[in-house]
Amino acid sequence: QVQLVESGGGLVQAGASLRLSCAASIRAFSTYAMGWFRQAPGKEREFVAAINWNSGGITRYADSVKGRFTISRDNAKNTMYLQMNSLKPEDTAVYYCAAKYASVSVVHAQYAYWGQGTQVTVSS
Repeated sequence: QVQLVESGGGLVQAGASLRLSCAASIRAFSTYAMGWFRQAPGKEREFVAAINWNSGGITRYADSVKGRFTISRDNAKNTMYLQMNSLKPEDTAVYYCAAKYASVSVVHAQYAYWGQGTQVTVSS
């Protein structure tokens, strides 16, 4: 059974940094592409970042987070990370990690497995 557990969310001021983690219980974790999505109140879930199956592989970012967020993964630890710097109030949302077999995607419907989410709140 696949389980994804996010951690690292919290309440911070604008300009601060946070690092989210996603611990995955997936057989053959290294064969899955991983992604971060977020959902703010009253809004649809949106793509944040994704990373291909291998540690040094392809990454994708939403324009709104390029240059501020960095996605990475440690296949030996079955864990994915999202380093978030220069946080803005508009980054406030529940952040979800997700997994899909094989290649990276920015489309949330293509991800088969989801975590429960972690709240990130950025105050101005």
